Amino acid sequence: MKTVYQILLFAVIVVLSYFIYEGIMNPIRFEKEKNKRYNKTIERLKEIRTAELAYRLENNKFTGSFDTLIHFVKFDSFNVVKQVGSMDDSIAVAKGLVYRETIKISVLDSLFKKGYAVDSLRHVPYAGNAEFELKAGHLETGSGIKVQVFEAKAHNDIILKGLDRQLVVNENDLRKKLERYPGLQVGSLTEFTNHAGNWE
Repeated sequence: MKTVYQILLFAVIVVLSYFIYEGIMNPIRFEKEKNKRYNKTIERLKEIRTAELAYRLENNKFTGSFDTLIHFVKFDSFNVVKQVGSMDDSIAVAKGLVYRETIKISVLDSLFKKGYAVDSLRHVPYAGNAEFELKAGHLETGSGIKVQVFEAKAHNDIILKGLDRQLVVNENDLRKKLERYPGLQVGSLTEFTNHAGNWE
């Protein structure tokens, strides 16, 4: 009988140890996965910001359409003024051998690394086909000047989809208490942020 009690006690110890281990490891695993997803999402939001700033440079406004933004990155180009020769070379300047010419450089090639999948720009990493919210507009300064702005964001429910719901809810509650958007966002339609992300 003593042996049976020892076996039962050992089984209880193993089960309790498992639950204690899981209780410790679940938040650690969640934090690791959350950080991985946040880092990838931040990287994508920075890429959206880069594309939006380039779009504004060429079009004098931001766009609230991923179709328009992706088409711009894929097919448009920048006009770049290239100087041929050196202005420090007085003989070349005198002979007219120093001049400037305008060349076109692909937006895709100048902003993103080779092989970048531009169509992925709209998708939140690790969230299937879920897309970022993208909007553009303008804000008016105190002196009445209209400033072009954009906003791209993804809610925690999308970024952290599939993770432990209780831990996600706690994360959202924390952000709400801080009166911040419960997710990741770059730019803003309601305040001047100089196109910064809410993680910066």
